[in-house]
Amino acid sequence: MEDVLDLYEEEHDAERPVVCFDETSKQMIGHTRTPIVAEPGKLERIDYEYRRNGTRNLFVFCEPKGGWRHVEVTERRTAVDFAHQMRWLVDEAYPDAKAVRVVLDNLNTHKMGSLYEAFEPAEARRIARRLEFHYTPKHGRG
Repeated sequence: MEDVLDLYEEEHDAERPVVCFDETSKQMIGHTRTPIVAEPGKLERIDYEYRRNGTRNLFVFCEPKGGWRHVEVTERRTAVDFAHQMRWLVDEAYPDAKAVRVVLDNLNTHKMGSLYEAFEPAEARRIARRLEFHYTPKHGRG
């Protein structure tokens, strides 16, 4: 836990930004009945019944000290999808940074090995050299 807290305590460094990363799955739902629009003196009415339209994954990046965030919506969250997000982070979001320090949890896809599942070894190594992973403790919540 101290490793992550030490990162958060540091001053902002554009050459070595600290970026928080997480992902979540969201259910996509649709109406089965058309909502009744609001009228003077009456609230909009929406039926509780819904149609399930599958799920989507949200990859979320946030650099609080840089005032930046980014959300990418994907159909799934595999190791390969994670690797593509990390490549985007170093190539597109922070192309001039010497290293991007990523704070993330211990999900099984959140590892440098995911880069090697997605890319040729030389490309995976190029990306890995620009990343530092700092894991939150499994039981770090107070």
